[in-house]
Amino acid sequence: MSVSLLSRNVARKLLFIQFLAVIASGLLFCLKDPFWGISAVCGGLAVVLPNMLFMIFAWRHQAHTPAKGRVAWSFALGEVCKVLLTFTFLVVALAVFKVVFLPLIATWVLVLVVQVLAPAVINNKG
Repeated sequence: MSVSLLSRNVARKLLFIQFLAVIASGLLFCLKDPFWGISAVCGGLAVVLPNMLFMIFAWRHQAHTPAKGRVAWSFALGEVCKVLLTFTFLVVALAVFKVVFLPLIATWVLVLVVQVLAPAVINNKG
């Protein structure tokens, strides 16, 4: 199996695990109030959607052989866009949809922790 195919499989697994964390958190917060569950899902999607777009961006640019030094700039640009998109989603959720702050931030942090810890678990099993 090629390295690029392997990294795609790991990326898909990571996105799936993050999505499961969002759903689980949303369901748990729904036990308190359905609007808390919606707020939690908004917080989780503020991480998952930019990650999904970043991974699609990375896969599209992986096919090309970039010039020396462009890989770092491309990665940095993708990360900046990901952070700005996350911030935008959080602001829209709070300002426009008037979601509850606690489940929004709790799920946002949970999915970020999953993003950091899941690759180690995936790589140890694979």
